[in-house]
Amino acid sequence: MTAITATSAPASARVRLGAGRRQWVGLLYVLPAVAFVVVFFVIPLGMTAWMSLHNWPLMGEHAFVGLDNYFAILRDTRFWNALKFTAYYTVIVTIAIFAVAFPLAIFIERPRPLTNLYRTAFFMPAVVGFASASLLWSWLLNVDSGLFSPAAFDLGLTGKKVNLLATFQPAFWSIIAMVVWKVAGFTMIILMTGLQSIPQDLQEAAVIDGAGPFARFRAITLPLMRRTLALALILSVAGSILAFDQFYIILRGGPRNQTLTAVYWIFNQSFVSFKLGYGAALSMVLLVILVALSLVQLWLLRKPEGLD
Repeated sequence: MTAITATSAPASARVRLGAGRRQWVGLLYVLPAVAFVVVFFVIPLGMTAWMSLHNWPLMGEHAFVGLDNYFAILRDTRFWNALKFTAYYTVIVTIAIFAVAFPLAIFIERPRPLTNLYRTAFFMPAVVGFASASLLWSWLLNVDSGLFSPAAFDLGLTGKKVNLLATFQPAFWSIIAMVVWKVAGFTMIILMTGLQSIPQDLQEAAVIDGAGPFARFRAITLPLMRRTLALALILSVAGSILAFDQFYIILRGGPRNQTLTAVYWIFNQSFVSFKLGYGAALSMVLLVILVALSLVQLWLLRKPEGLD
């Protein structure tokens, strides 16, 4: 009995030692990612929060003002108008993206002739950066040297060349069209992976039971794609709330500041008016709104109990 105990003790010690080594090896593997997050997210976030509590001009000494910047936000009607427009834009563009991306995902999900070509063509605009896409569409929308307005005039669709960026409605819907062209392919790939993860046996069993396409989509496809939809929705909403490039490059906030987004106003206060402390406070408020919206979306699209 003594010999067995003496033998088992070193064995258990070796097991604990091996487990400890594996934990350290795992920590070493994730250390670069942790360092990246700390350096490029945690530290800048802490600096932004600290700046938001100061009167921080571009040049000169900064002074601690406590929560004054946050109280000033409550009186900033321009920011709240920009936030309201950002919310309106987010709802419209998210619906438009999903309305285009979901049919495309269903179309390219199954192997068929030229499927790879379709996938590549639909996804290609997502490779283009937002700034580059905005510059491209800025030229396409130009009333004189662009493509859309002169082409419509030459084809006799309009009596004269129409400036699509002169009034709010055509300018706004032009931006929506550009963003859908740019982002729908990326959302399509996310949704396609969700569709492909659904077991084919379930679909075949539903067909045998007499379920039609809409019934299968409602009872099988949507419930099993909740996590995929949550990911695509959060990415779309977060990107829309942080929209800046297209409104800055194409519209410059016009016409008449009607397309001024929240991030555009933060940029204006920080790097045009040089009120960096106030801009930092605006950024923290927008961050809280973005996190709250993401949590609400995750809660609404949470996986129902009992669904594997």
